[in-house]
Amino acid sequence: MTPRTEIRFLLNGRDMRLSNVSASDTLLDFLRLDQRLTGTKEGCAEGDCGACTILVGRLHQGCLRYEAVNACIRLMASLDQCHVVTIEDLRGPQGRLHPVQQAMVEHHGSQCGFCTPGFVMSLYALWMQNPDPTEAEIETALQGNLCRCTGYAPIIRAAKAVSGYGSVADDVLSRERADVTSRLQALQDNRRVELTKAESRVFIPADVDDLANLIQQHPQATLVAGATDVGLWVTKFLRDISPVIFLNHLDGLKQIATGGGRITFGAGVSYSDCGQVLCETYPHLARFWDRIAGWQIRNMGTIGGNIANGSPIGDMPPVLIALGAEITLRRGTDRRSLPIEDYFIDYGKQDLADGEFLEQITVPEPQADGLHAAYKVSKRRDEDISSVCAAFNLIVENGRISAARIAFGGMAATPKRASAAENALIGAEWSEAALVSAAARLSDDFTPLSDWRASAQYRLTVARNLFRRFYLEHSETGADARLLQA
Repeated sequence: MTPRTEIRFLLNGRDMRLSNVSASDTLLDFLRLDQRLTGTKEGCAEGDCGACTILVGRLHQGCLRYEAVNACIRLMASLDQCHVVTIEDLRGPQGRLHPVQQAMVEHHGSQCGFCTPGFVMSLYALWMQNPDPTEAEIETALQGNLCRCTGYAPIIRAAKAVSGYGSVADDVLSRERADVTSRLQALQDNRRVELTKAESRVFIPADVDDLANLIQQHPQATLVAGATDVGLWVTKFLRDISPVIFLNHLDGLKQIATGGGRITFGAGVSYSDCGQVLCETYPHLARFWDRIAGWQIRNMGTIGGNIANGSPIGDMPPVLIALGAEITLRRGTDRRSLPIEDYFIDYGKQDLADGEFLEQITVPEPQADGLHAAYKVSKRRDEDISSVCAAFNLIVENGRISAARIAFGGMAATPKRASAAENALIGAEWSEAALVSAAARLSDDFTPLSDWRASAQYRLTVARNLFRRFYLEHSETGADARLLQA
């Protein structure tokens, strides 16, 4: 089938057809410079401040779903078959303010106004999903939005009051949902898209099999799913990322399957979707999950992307290593599986051959006697890079530790198991002394570096202290776990 040479999407309900799109063109620049939709602001250009928040709707398993995302690092080619909604499209009945906007006015949630469109769009996405959110749910939805004027208290009050100014059922996106769904379905032609602009080349595969073929044809191409990492290569480092193969639209990489004592995630599953399933299976991850970036980034970023880039400070690899996850790599029609810890060879080097890509991640369900924890230590509580990330998975039988998987991020050139500490624990009595003794072996496992996030000594001290914390949180005779988790 002849490839299509344009991307097709909706912008505030208008049909868009674009062929002159490069690999590094961002949605924010398109909105502000090309379309003159300047309500969407540029602040950090890295997905941290939320001033550029917009909604993107996509058909997911046949249903239209809108999510808050960062326009500054959303690359244009990823919008094929989507509906982009900006602040300019919000409106209430008879052209009045939208309920979210009215609530912000009434509760004095805006001062200088620069951040306000982003806050409104985040609250809009939350309101559509949950018209009566708790304060904790509001705070989670606003993790990716920065305000330096009013502070968050009036914005939270506005979020609680939105449904007093209108109903979700009467909202324009609700009333037009059937029509937009039909229009997006009409855009799905199951064709590969190829775009050329000057020296830039973009590929949007028709399906996962087409992706496998493309990667073999272009083994050096940049693979882009959520662009939460690659987007910064463009906005901060001005890197040429062409040729690019986009993955975010592939339903074949977004499947989640349970059964047979395991959970399998496609590599394209977002943090938001993965978290709903994984945190139900492993409740200890619920608190950890909200420490991963902000809502907009969790909606965009993928589990596979966080693994594939091989970062030593990625949040998910230590957790998945501790849980005993395996990954499946694919090249053409050939597949191979390996324990996730074996994928990370050295800094910037992974066990990935030319033409091969990460297809899925498999996580075993928990054992009955398992004790689990995941910790993230960073300078800021929300939206920050880990100084140290740790995950524990211990099996205790008859008062003794029969198995141990402990992994750290930020302590070495790769995410890595603490093998010496694990060996010190296996067969030991379940006690504080055993955990403290094992923690002393961390210097055999790691020689941390000092950088702007933390010194080597700080990292080693924190990592050792987390062993004691793990024991105290899981011991009936230990300190009150509620205080430790506060």
